[in-house]
Amino acid sequence: MPTLIRFRDGGFSQEDGALRLLADDEATPESGAMLLTLDRFQTEGCAHLDDGRRVGVLLQPDDDPLALASDLNRLAVVALAFPKFRDGRPYSAAMLLRTRWGYAGELRAVGDVLREQAREMLRCGFDAFEPADGSTSQEWTAAAGRYRHTYQRAADARAPAFIEREAQ
Repeated sequence: MPTLIRFRDGGFSQEDGALRLLADDEATPESGAMLLTLDRFQTEGCAHLDDGRRVGVLLQPDDDPLALASDLNRLAVVALAFPKFRDGRPYSAAMLLRTRWGYAGELRAVGDVLREQAREMLRCGFDAFEPADGSTSQEWTAAAGRYRHTYQRAADARAPAFIEREAQ
């Protein structure tokens, strides 16, 4: 199971990623938490949620996050896949999930996730990461805190540098 780096209360910690991805053709386990693809969630996810199970959904960059809008308040995790670190579509999906649809659960970045992207991912609303490079929570802390100022607004609601200057 991959290492999970979680951001909580202003800091990073390293944990075991308790949700296991079930392939679309894999049998559903009797109990426990699960991470489903969007296709599988649309066919059987609501039944698992109604049974009180902890369910997450994995969205690929081509998947429309709006498909989850009516179930967001019931999902434990929305995982956004980065098949390549250059693919920025999960950033946009994260912003939409946090700002437009008010998703307050765990927003996890999976796939080709690099710590050099930590600050930008946090700003878009991600709060959990499965790093591709084997990095530690200490390395994520250093990468996320590398720069103090921001230059535009984002989901994290930090004041941009021009607002800080006006306040002085």
